[in-house]
Amino acid sequence: MKTGKRLFQYALCYKNILICALLMLTAAVTAELTGPMIGKKMIDDHILGIQKPWYEVSGKSEYTVPYHGREYVRADRADPSLEKRKEVRVFQIGMTYYFVDEAVPFDGKRTVKDGVLRISSGGQSESYPAVRLSASEAFSFYEPEMKGLVSLILLYLGLLILSIFFHYGQFYLLQMSANRIIQKMRQDVFANIQRLPVRYFDNLPAGKVVARVTNDTEAIRDLYVTVLSTFVTDMIYMAGIFAALFLLDARLAAVCLLILPLIAIWAAVYRKFASGYNHKLRSINSDINAKMNEAVQGMPIIQVFRRQKDIKREFEELNDSHFHYQNKMLNLNSLMSHNLVNVLQNVMFAVLIWYFGGAALKMEGMMSIGVLYAFVDYLTRLFQPITGIVNQFPKLELARVSSERVFRLLDEPGVDVEETSGVKVNGHVVFEDVSFRYGDSGEYVLKNISFEAKQGETVALVGHTGSGKSSIMNVLFRFYDIQKGDVKIDGTSIYDMSRQDVRQHMGIVLQDPYLFSGTIASNVNLDHEAVTREQIEAALKQVGADKLLAHLPKGFDEPVIEKGSTLSSGERQLISFARALAYDPAILVLDEATANIDTETEAVIQKALDVVKKGRTTFIIAHRLSTIRKADQILVLDKGRIIEKGSHEELMKQKGQYYQMYELQKGRGTLVG
Repeated sequence: MKTGKRLFQYALCYKNILICALLMLTAAVTAELTGPMIGKKMIDDHILGIQKPWYEVSGKSEYTVPYHGREYVRADRADPSLEKRKEVRVFQIGMTYYFVDEAVPFDGKRTVKDGVLRISSGGQSESYPAVRLSASEAFSFYEPEMKGLVSLILLYLGLLILSIFFHYGQFYLLQMSANRIIQKMRQDVFANIQRLPVRYFDNLPAGKVVARVTNDTEAIRDLYVTVLSTFVTDMIYMAGIFAALFLLDARLAAVCLLILPLIAIWAAVYRKFASGYNHKLRSINSDINAKMNEAVQGMPIIQVFRRQKDIKREFEELNDSHFHYQNKMLNLNSLMSHNLVNVLQNVMFAVLIWYFGGAALKMEGMMSIGVLYAFVDYLTRLFQPITGIVNQFPKLELARVSSERVFRLLDEPGVDVEETSGVKVNGHVVFEDVSFRYGDSGEYVLKNISFEAKQGETVALVGHTGSGKSSIMNVLFRFYDIQKGDVKIDGTSIYDMSRQDVRQHMGIVLQDPYLFSGTIASNVNLDHEAVTREQIEAALKQVGADKLLAHLPKGFDEPVIEKGSTLSSGERQLISFARALAYDPAILVLDEATANIDTETEAVIQKALDVVKKGRTTFIIAHRLSTIRKADQILVLDKGRIIEKGSHEELMKQKGQYYQMYELQKGRGTLVG
């Protein structure tokens, strides 16, 4: 589905608000565009209206004007019931008004000398006796127009107030709908991230995902708030202006229509260049976020190994690349922004001058001053929306590119989060000839793995790095799906169960526990309502955390910042143990869980585990073989295969690889001690 169509579908989620906003916007623009028409009426009908023909009449009315004992009324306002005697005219020359006591058949260039008015037009020229009007006499001819002028001024002010009200309403509604759209989009993106398999994040830096959820969606927000409102406003403006131009002069309005295909070509050329630049900019921006995230997370390592200069250089390379493409966008925007609009505007004004100037020279089809004013006003206004549209091209293109990136993340295939069945399992785990590899090609990391872990047994997985220990746990949790064989829990294949059903029976403790922002208690139950406060405290006490965390001022409600950096590694690990136990799992996985714990804390945990392991199937991945001596079954792995299997005593009697590993660690321990 095209990006534009998907953006439109998101907008349809709040179509009622958007429609109200657009209707208010249309009303506001319509109110504004009446201004030149009102101005034209004020000029032609009222300000310059006194130069229209006047008739001497026998009676009086609200529109009659007394002059030298006689009553005169403008021809277009003459009452049919009054007797019309003769036609007279009033002409303005410079700042002075003259009264001509006879009809004047044509108008043209006016000059006055020694009380004689001369009018020339083309080859015609006529002279008329003219009487100069005093200021009070001239004003008397304007008096009938005052009521109309005041009414039009009040109408214009009323429309301006109405326009301000509607502009406020449309801006508020557009902002609100845009915020709602982006809120929904971010929710959808984050929800889809929860559905994505673990393998998706293997090669994707966290900073790049964050950039799409925050920066890219914010760019899309500008599309709905600024770009949409500007485009709709300016298109309504242009439609209204063109309608008014056609009412004033169809031929010149048709010439102005040539602007529309020019804008279309303009947009196509801009998009061709801007698309590539924006793709680069958004990609580099993601890389900068990823680099920043990596640098902040790894700051202790950077400082210990004195890598500050190297990290700074790498960041500067990304920053310089971003600056390079920003400059390219700046050059493009400078070239294709208001500069070209000014050129178009000057060309159109040249056509206007040529058109009206030619008509004036030929004295053919001369327009009134009001029409000329309205045409110039509308033509000036026409280039304001054009400038607005052109200035929004950068944001439009940036939003389009950002939308592609967000929708690409939304389109990543995931697994729907399903409700768990709630059925309790015993924890009888069987691996049947399992072979597994990461990705669609490459070497298998697990090869024909078969073993059985009965309910309540403790199974230890040992072997050198890369032997496949963690891969077995990844398969058990269904973080990855196997290529061959089967894995069963209580006789049911885990591939006949949803991932949520598989995992609801399991708990895990990692070598490097991850704590979330919140409190110690919230990190135990992860804000799950099913895990009560009593269960939280019981789990913490079972692992001995109540004694180790007793020094904290707020106890189990002590705040925890990101990753729990204010707590010791032992305290973090105890919380992680309590988290696994609070969910009362049938299957417990300890992945190097005691590797980073001091001897005293390990003794506390080992004592607690002896209690909590009862009735649970426990898998222990360990390098310190002294911690797994009591395991019911030890699996020794090498290059993805099980090469030895048995209890500690059985494996020691075999004097194979496990024996060598144990003796080597025991020897090191003796040397250290």
